[in-house]
Amino acid sequence: MNVNAPSLLKILIVFILQLLIFSAQAQYLRKRTTMLMGSKFEITIVATDSVAAERHIDEVIGEVSRIENMISDWKSSSQVSEVNRNAGIHPVKVDREVYELTRRAIVISEATNGAFDISFAAMEKVWKFDGTMTEVPSPDDIRRSVQMVGYKNIILDSAQCTIFLKLPGMKIGFGSIGKGYAADRGQQIAVASDIKSGIVNASGDMRAWGRQPDGTNWKIGITNPFKPGKVMKIVPLRDEAVVTSGNYENYIVLQGKRYSHIINPTTGYPAEGLSSVTVFGPDAETANGLSTSIIVLGRDAGVKLMNKYPGFRVIMITDKGRVIKSANL
Repeated sequence: MNVNAPSLLKILIVFILQLLIFSAQAQYLRKRTTMLMGSKFEITIVATDSVAAERHIDEVIGEVSRIENMISDWKSSSQVSEVNRNAGIHPVKVDREVYELTRRAIVISEATNGAFDISFAAMEKVWKFDGTMTEVPSPDDIRRSVQMVGYKNIILDSAQCTIFLKLPGMKIGFGSIGKGYAADRGQQIAVASDIKSGIVNASGDMRAWGRQPDGTNWKIGITNPFKPGKVMKIVPLRDEAVVTSGNYENYIVLQGKRYSHIINPTTGYPAEGLSSVTVFGPDAETANGLSTSIIVLGRDAGVKLMNKYPGFRVIMITDKGRVIKSANL
């Protein structure tokens, strides 16, 4: 069979075009783990160029580092540290970004009647979960531990963009929603660079988007709180955040009773009733605030809280092993 030159040329052109299309569609998954905000961050990027994927990971890390330097209360140079140093003295002017993060935190505090409170940073550490405690703190010690806690004493001035803590010795901290916010911002930075798929995992506060290179959804495992290290359920993710709060990794047992490291900021006592709370939704910041709040509030109040946030879904596991899920899960 003879094939003339023009036919060979057409075949070659088709082959080259197919190769170019394949190369353009080929996807490379790159993953990197690093320490940021005092926690382990795992950043996964899917891109058509492996070198570009690594560069975009650098961009995400740069954004999280920027946020850390701005809001971390353990960094003396941060704006939040400046706010804390001037508690009871005068308002402190901050970037609008810090102001708005604080304002959103107070909104969650109001919705949860103080079960969520960024002024928990002022709580005296009468509960210790490092193995040194031998008895339950006295009621007086616990009562004193929360004297400086109270979101209603955080005064915001939008016009001046200032934050003022009314009580001397008062402090705010974003350990509860800061990593969720950083995960959201990392995702936004990547999407702005036209990255169609990835995960920013801020030590369990996750923001996923797009799909895996094989076209399937991302999948996360929900830990069995009674068998740490074992996965209870695999849940697919595509364009959403997921955050889990639980008491199964950090706790103490005193006189035969188990005490969670998650402390109710209004009472000073460890939260009871729920072993694990996983919240799914459109952003990790809010999901983080909700998961922490529900652990403190308990099952019934947690269900009522979730009714205020119809865009979010929850899986609660009680300390008796019962699983409660949102109707929309």
